[in-house]
Amino acid sequence: MCGIVGLFLKDPKLEPKLGAMLTDMLITMTDRGPDSAGIAIYSGAKDGLGKITIQSAAPDEDFETLDADLRNAIGQPVALLVKNTHAVLEVPLDQLDAARSALLHLRPNVKVMSVGDSIEIFKEVGLPKDVAARFDIAKMKGSHGIGHTRMATESAVTTMGAHPFSTGSDQCLVHNGSLSNHNSVRRELRRHGMTFETENDTEVAAAFLSHKLQDGESLGNAMEATLTDLDGFFTFVVGTKNGFGVVRDPIACKPAVMAETDEYVAFGSEYRALVNLPGIEDARVWEPEPATVYFWER
Repeated sequence: MCGIVGLFLKDPKLEPKLGAMLTDMLITMTDRGPDSAGIAIYSGAKDGLGKITIQSAAPDEDFETLDADLRNAIGQPVALLVKNTHAVLEVPLDQLDAARSALLHLRPNVKVMSVGDSIEIFKEVGLPKDVAARFDIAKMKGSHGIGHTRMATESAVTTMGAHPFSTGSDQCLVHNGSLSNHNSVRRELRRHGMTFETENDTEVAAAFLSHKLQDGESLGNAMEATLTDLDGFFTFVVGTKNGFGVVRDPIACKPAVMAETDEYVAFGSEYRALVNLPGIEDARVWEPEPATVYFWER
C-alpha cells in the first residue's frame, strides 16, 4: 500500500512552486507509506551541463574533495552541491559517462541516484515530511516531478529500495503494486546489458522501460509493453526529461486519481493528495482507466 504523486506543470509561472506543491502532496500520502520516501525533480537543463545525483552513508567523508578529485580524473570542470546525504555533481554533458565511471573508482561506496541533464532524485528511509525537509524539496523549482511513499512488502527498508528508481538518462519510475515475473524479466534484461542495484521489482519495471526507450520505442509504446510483458498488480508513474506518464494494469486494483487544468496535470494515489493544488475545484478529475496509457510531454 504505497503512495504515489506526480505533477506536470503546463504553466511556467508555477515552476518556482513545484517542490512545495509536490512536498505537500507527498506528506499527505504518509499513511500509505511511512518506511521511506523519494522525489524526482526535473529542474531544466543548463547549456552543455549534465547532472549526477549521488547518495552516501558517510557524506562528510565521501563528499569532501570529491569535486576536486573528479575534476582531476576527467580533466573537466566539476561543481558539487551537497544536500544532506545526497549531492548533485554538475559536469560537461559529454563527460557524464566518464564522470560516472570515475566515481566507481574514486568513491566505491557512493550510490548513483540519477543521471541526466534535467533530473535530480532524492530518497531516504524515514517519514515523507522528514525526507522532504532533509533535502529542502519545498524550495526546489522545476517543470515536473514524481514522488513516492513506501510501505515495504517484498524487500528491505533501505535507501536503495526506496522509489523513484532511475535506470536510464533522465528517466525514473515509481510503483504501487507487486510484479510476479520480475525475476525472469530481470534475467532477460541482464542479457541485454542492463544492470541492477537491488532485488526490488520496481527497479525491474524501470529497467524494462529504459531498455524499450533505448531501443527507439516512444514513451507511449514502451508503457503499452508493460501491459503484455509484466505480470502482476501495478500502477506506474514514469518521469522523463520531457514529461510524465501513467499506466495501470488491466485489473487496476491499486487506487489512482488524476486532475487536469490549464495550468497542470496531477496524479495521486488518492484524491486527498490533490486537494491543496491551485484551482483544483475547477479541474477535470478522473480515475485513469485500466490498461490505458496516459502521458504528457513538452
